[in-house]
Amino acid sequence: MPLTVKKLIDIIDSFAPFSLAENWDNSGLQAGDFRWTIKKIMVSLDVSMAVMEAAKDWGADLVLSHHPLQMSPEKSIDFGRMPGSAIALAARERIGILSAHTNLDKAVNGLNDYFARVIGVECDGPLHFESKIGDLPLDHAIDRIEGLGRIGHLNSELSLKELVLQIKERLGLESIRVAGDMSLAVKKIALCTGSGGSLIGSFLDSSAQVYITGDLKYHEARQVEMVHRGLIDVGHFASEIIVGDMLKNSLGQALSSVGYDITIKVFQKEKDPFKTV
Repeated sequence: MPLTVKKLIDIIDSFAPFSLAENWDNSGLQAGDFRWTIKKIMVSLDVSMAVMEAAKDWGADLVLSHHPLQMSPEKSIDFGRMPGSAIALAARERIGILSAHTNLDKAVNGLNDYFARVIGVECDGPLHFESKIGDLPLDHAIDRIEGLGRIGHLNSELSLKELVLQIKERLGLESIRVAGDMSLAVKKIALCTGSGGSLIGSFLDSSAQVYITGDLKYHEARQVEMVHRGLIDVGHFASEIIVGDMLKNSLGQALSSVGYDITIKVFQKEKDPFKTV
């Protein structure tokens, strides 16, 4: 039986349930037809024309992105500019566009867990979660509950400076924004991929000494500094560009487990839109 877009959505749902997506999010099919068949998938962080052109040249049947093509409905579709230009190419070349965003962030063994492993943090559970998810009570094992961000720990205590150097090395970064005393002793960590400013309150309510995320603001840094804790802002892009490898592995295993031999390729030319000069 060929793999259709609808079947692929069901398979992704098995490890990153779309029901977990935040209300403001637009995870799911962005453009295409649920009946289209798939043999080759290109994975990316964003949907850009560079990604779409590469998918066309490679002969991909579907682009699977982390960030949705569009977050809110367009009043009109202009094929001369994004997102209309991507939609036009998708329709012309029969390339589906599918996004797994906050559902992948929140899922057990999802992007936040993967990010934690990359930077050397052992996850203990979500940083923020509802008191009850479906029929799952709060006293259920916390590492089985999906939620936003993660609370975790280091295997051995590090200073804030040592932790920053470790993260820079593991993510291949030249610079990182840091707030707090660089000699601060760190053992317990809070983290969230992408823009994590909305979880500052959850971090401050936790016992973590440091919060690692992206897109933090000045007043958030002051707020944390005043209570003698630390912030590490690796940037939105750096915290999530790893999604390509993560999705290739997770999706590849899920497809193989149900008998599909699908070629998956990660788009390798995405760059952080911000430059440090």
